[in-house]
Amino acid sequence: MKVAAIVPAFNEEKTIGGVVRVLKKSPFIGEVIVISDGSRDRTAEAAREAGADLVHELPWRHGKGSAMSHGVTHTDSPVLFFADADLNGFTVKHIDGVVKPVLEGKYAMVVGLRDRGRFLMWLSQFLPLIGGERAMLRKVFTDIPDYFLKGFKAESALNYYCRANKLSYGTVPMHGIKIVRKMQKFGFWGGLKEYFKMSWQILKAMTEVRFNRKVFITRGAHLKHVHTQ
Repeated sequence: MKVAAIVPAFNEEKTIGGVVRVLKKSPFIGEVIVISDGSRDRTAEAAREAGADLVHELPWRHGKGSAMSHGVTHTDSPVLFFADADLNGFTVKHIDGVVKPVLEGKYAMVVGLRDRGRFLMWLSQFLPLIGGERAMLRKVFTDIPDYFLKGFKAESALNYYCRANKLSYGTVPMHGIKIVRKMQKFGFWGGLKEYFKMSWQILKAMTEVRFNRKVFITRGAHLKHVHTQ
């Protein structure tokens, strides 16, 4: 079974090529789909030059969740792997560690924990899992109501979907992997604004999904056969 890798990207011309090339090397990845989310730089061109199987350019910025959803519509793969476009130190070993437990049926979803130092990496497994590198059964993603696939809400919705339906999901440490910080991308004030925006959407999503528990359980009823804890 091959996995579809989907990379939502906004103005990531400096790093997208490296991410795509690593994805293409993985024996588990069957196709690489890049969604340029209203980028104003050479993100799309760099992705094509690196060998992405499909690069789709959205005319304006829709937000990460919408870009993820758009990528899913371009594949029928039963297993999906999402990766952010701003990774440094990304390797095939990282992909294998996240993807294999899902392909082997051990988990419905696996989230990669980025390297933030030994203590913070240990602590992050007990905090809301917002990592962009995650593999999952396709139905985990497609069962999420569209309302929760906006901006940075997607990760919280995916986590809660698995929890509400008692689907087994876990984490894998990704040692050596780093991301380009928002302050580096947008400057100090622009980066601070992006962090506040992300944090607000995550907190809002964590609250909203719990008030919509019945919706998540109803949509996930058909996945009860997946191995659970």
